[in-house]
Amino acid sequence: MAGTRYRAPQAPSTALITRPGFDRLHAELDDLWRVRRPEVVTALAAAAAEGDRSENAEYSYRKRQLGEIDRRVRYLTKRLESLRVVDEPPRDLSAIFFGAWIVLENVDDGRELRARIVGPDETDARLGCISIDSPLARSALKRRVDDEFVAQLPGGPARFAVLAVSYSGPADNL
Repeated sequence: MAGTRYRAPQAPSTALITRPGFDRLHAELDDLWRVRRPEVVTALAAAAAEGDRSENAEYSYRKRQLGEIDRRVRYLTKRLESLRVVDEPPRDLSAIFFGAWIVLENVDDGRELRARIVGPDETDARLGCISIDSPLARSALKRRVDDEFVAQLPGGPARFAVLAVSYSGPADNL
């Protein structure tokens, strides 16, 4: 369908989250509701008091800002209700599951990848947190140290070997 705006609906994301991830989202909601929203409402009221709203850039900006905050508050409120916090490690600590800290080796080029498998709401590439919904994490699930697997990545298939799995956090030996 070239030239159309149609996009197939996305698959629903996994509703798992770690305790620190849940706490961060809850803190963001609290900050939006108790701090940022009241500040914007006050600034919006001051801008509205200046008179003609049709040519009032400050009023338009604050109105848009309030809408963005309200959208994020609605999203976070619904999302936090639907999330399941995973506090406990799995029974089998030698296999890769949600919450695992892993070290993988790209078999093709020898580079190491250190990552933690987390929920989609707490994914952060800078911190090495990859979503359980990502192709790499999906391919790594249930693998153990010395297992090799192929992940279908956006750049094409890549082969990985599992070097380490931990549930107690990133250690120097990982």
